[in-house]
Amino acid sequence: MGDSNIQSIEGLLGMGKAVRIKPQGYSMYPLIVPGRDSVIIESTEADGLKRGDVALYRRSSGILVIHRIFRHDADGFYFVGDNQTAVEGPIKAEQIIGVMTVLERNGRSISTDSIIYRAVCMIWLWMRPIRRPVSVTVAFLKKVLGFNMICTQNPGHIFTN
Repeated sequence: MGDSNIQSIEGLLGMGKAVRIKPQGYSMYPLIVPGRDSVIIESTEADGLKRGDVALYRRSSGILVIHRIFRHDADGFYFVGDNQTAVEGPIKAEQIIGVMTVLERNGRSISTDSIIYRAVCMIWLWMRPIRRPVSVTVAFLKKVLGFNMICTQNPGHIFTN
């Protein structure tokens, strides 16, 4: 994402607007698939965030990242990508820019408040220590069975509501 896109995202969120982002990279795979899924990000106060929420934050290096909250304490928030096992943090509340409220997949909108969505995310967080072997096994089975679930059309587009 270019600097002007990043400034636009932060500016729009600062004005109370929702932003649609097509995440790039595989750090949130398999729950967010790059090129196929979009996410709606809305401005938020950090004190309302909880374990399992997906937040947009700025690393100290300046990079914007969308990852899931693993935990938080007095030092800050600790994040992990859905395709990662290493936990990043502490991230200070001031670094958090927004929270994902909707996952858009194949023309469907999935609210992050959905009971099924929350349950799947909590199970995936709980599985953090064994994610890698599970992901490798699933990828192997998809390959053997001939499934191709990844679409890479139009990555990196940003839309606003």
